[in-house]
Amino acid sequence: MEKSQEQGSNVHLRYAVDEAPSHGLTLGLSLQVVTLVLTGIILTPIIVLNAARHPQGLEWAIFAALTVSGIATVLQARPIGPVGAGYPLYMGTSGAFIGVAVAAVAAGGLPLLGSLVVASSLVQFFFSARLSLFRRLITPTVGGTVILLLAVTVFPIATDLLAQVPEGMPPGAAGGPLTAVTTFAAITLISIYARGAARLWAPLAGILAGSVVAVPAGMLDFAPVREAAWFGLPASSWPGLDLSFDARFFGLLVPFVIVTIIGAIETYGDAIAIQRVAHRTPRPVDFKVVQRALNADGVGNLLSGLAGTVPNTTYSSSISIADLTGVAARRVALAGGLIIVLTAFVPKLPALLQAVPDPVAGAYLFIVIVLLFRQGVRMVTTGGFGYEKGLIVCISFWVGLGFQYGVLFADHLPQWSRGVLDNGMAAGGLMAMALTLLVSLKQRSHRDVLEPNVRSLSKLRAPLDAAAIRAGWDETATNRLQLAGEEAFLYLLERQEESGPRPIRVAVRPVDDVLQIEFVSGPDSANLEERLRDLGEDHEVLEDVGPRLLRHMAREVRHDQFYDLDVLTVTVDTRPLA
Repeated sequence: MEKSQEQGSNVHLRYAVDEAPSHGLTLGLSLQVVTLVLTGIILTPIIVLNAARHPQGLEWAIFAALTVSGIATVLQARPIGPVGAGYPLYMGTSGAFIGVAVAAVAAGGLPLLGSLVVASSLVQFFFSARLSLFRRLITPTVGGTVILLLAVTVFPIATDLLAQVPEGMPPGAAGGPLTAVTTFAAITLISIYARGAARLWAPLAGILAGSVVAVPAGMLDFAPVREAAWFGLPASSWPGLDLSFDARFFGLLVPFVIVTIIGAIETYGDAIAIQRVAHRTPRPVDFKVVQRALNADGVGNLLSGLAGTVPNTTYSSSISIADLTGVAARRVALAGGLIIVLTAFVPKLPALLQAVPDPVAGAYLFIVIVLLFRQGVRMVTTGGFGYEKGLIVCISFWVGLGFQYGVLFADHLPQWSRGVLDNGMAAGGLMAMALTLLVSLKQRSHRDVLEPNVRSLSKLRAPLDAAAIRAGWDETATNRLQLAGEEAFLYLLERQEESGPRPIRVAVRPVDDVLQIEFVSGPDSANLEERLRDLGEDHEVLEDVGPRLLRHMAREVRHDQFYDLDVLTVTVDTRPLA
């Protein structure tokens, strides 16, 4: 596992996260990024309100979505205390919420939507605060399964939009299918054949192509665009919140909470990925950054609910943009967030996208569904697709699908459960969590609590010996496991001399053909994984003897640091020592 610092360096990075590009480059790149993300930010509330047959308040919903997305982007770039990643993570309205948001608006308008978003956003703060606890339950397998079901639940909304034609046109007119096919073909072809940053423009190019075809078909009305002011506030006002907390609220609350958790998992992944592309040299993932990113996402959702608009999330294109352009400076995201806020006061922009015909919006949403499904497949196959993971995904997916279409015990469900279980995403998500819990209980290993002193080394040897015997390891491999565990424990003792003594929990579990020793201790400022990476070959032999031995004995060392605790995982195998 020994590598030089240069081996994994990011040679294509022009500006790292802490560096400041010129003002001209900052402005130019931030304008390009804003052009890319505006489409998604504005179209999502348009799709939600049109699908719910609730056009009232659309101007306000778009204005609020732009304002909140810009503020949340600024917050991610420039943290305030424990809120904000400190990385260029662009925020925008979440396509994952389209299905549940349509149901909420149809049931109670924007006030009910706002109340549900506010209530579900509080779960995100709890998830962030206890991220170390939930890391084993809210897994990529659970998140991916729910995203697969999200695509299924949103699909009927896309097909309804594809079938819409303007008033006065015959239902069988070819204009609708032609504009939809043009949009879909343009996005697909650009996504397949374009290279690098050009792929990011595929959705906008597809919408433009479909709209151009819609002009001769008589499906594009530019009158609202001409009438819209260049600068100003929306004509509609804040819709308020629905505080009645009736059956509509509680029936939709669980689906909203589940989608919020899935959005948090997406932010979790984005916050990890942006750390990997925003530095010149590789460094361990800082999970405190992930927690701060989740808090900023939660603040964005809370503000969205209070403002009466659809929730937001981090855009995964943030990673693509930084990787493709070589500019990961937070300064660019800060400028981009401010520009997004300013666009909220330019009514012509949302009016332009409001003029987009429904079939074009439907084709765009169809692509969003495809990308959601792709994201779900990628998440559930992370780290392989073994027997148990396959059972969790397949059972949960088909159970969710059955409840979504009302073919599983529809006549036997208690009335209080109908609001939750009638939603396939909620039913499938709950099933995935339950199955994940059952699997984790089966794999649960015995935990020992060790006092932070050298005398505990004798207690540490017992679980290590027992695990090696169960795995059938020989004496040489067992001694290696013992040495790796002892050196990791001694490192934690050394660090506790600075941070104060706290008990250390240790567990040993088999994972495929290796054994993992997991130490859970109090939070620490130093990172062992980074220290091992920085060990050079030109040091004196007697310097850092313990870490050098650990690096030699272990196949992998991971040091995950959260605000409430640290998790040090040492993986040992039976390969011969070099």
